[in-house]
Amino acid sequence: MIRRLAVIGVGLIGGSLARALRAEDAVGEVVGCGRGVENLETAMRLGIIDHYTHNIGAAVEGADMVFLAVPLGAMRDVFQAMCGRLASDAVVTDGGSVKGSVVRDCKAVFGDIPAWFVPGHPIAGTENSGAEAAFAELYRRRRVILTPLPETAPAALGRVEAMWQLCGADIVEMSVAHHDEVLAATSHLPHMLAYTLVDSLARMKENDEIFRYAAGGFRDFTRIASSNPVMWRDICIANSDAIGGMLEAFANELTELSDTLRRGDSDHLLKIFSRAKAARDRFVDGVEA
Repeated sequence: MIRRLAVIGVGLIGGSLARALRAEDAVGEVVGCGRGVENLETAMRLGIIDHYTHNIGAAVEGADMVFLAVPLGAMRDVFQAMCGRLASDAVVTDGGSVKGSVVRDCKAVFGDIPAWFVPGHPIAGTENSGAEAAFAELYRRRRVILTPLPETAPAALGRVEAMWQLCGADIVEMSVAHHDEVLAATSHLPHMLAYTLVDSLARMKENDEIFRYAAGGFRDFTRIASSNPVMWRDICIANSDAIGGMLEAFANELTELSDTLRRGDSDHLLKIFSRAKAARDRFVDGVEA
């Protein structure tokens, strides 16, 4: 049972955590913290939080669990605002998509990684944002990656694992560096491709006609381009090395594909498409299982 949960950033990710824990009767009180009054009022109206404040220090006081769901560019300021305000039994975890930058920001503020900090990343989300987008089922049968460091207390790690399990999530542990490499390939690169494709087409002279005749495939592929631009700007800057490497590798693949088309090499095209279909089918079957 979490006595008091402080959610810093009451949007899709933070709000869904609060809703999931409420659905399991696993939290006593939820305090929300953010800058937008309208969003926080919405969270209150929907019963996601019990009350709110714009002051991060006040939000974490007395909380035994603190969840940071803010853009990566704001993490360091959040850590700074928590200094000296945390309860002695508090555990802090986060939902940042790039763990290396979060760990660096934590060290910059506290000197060393505190025993109460458990870096984490729930692999779940939609293209929607804000408290109104939050729902209790978001984390069911989804993976949550935790990247504990040598300084992380086993008791703190155990409490965070238990929290996510109550939400229906599967817990995976890996190193910070490995997490950032994996997410650059599986999450960050697809977002870059979707954003770039939509932007490229929108800047063409015939963009009205292009979008008018776009079918379901285009909508499915580009859905994630409706994600929060500020959040994804921060992710790209924070994980620029890994994402840059993936973009370069993918650019080489596109060059090879272009050469294959120019040669009219139908056998090689079929090989690429068949290999991709088999890999995608295995992925979907694995997720559904």
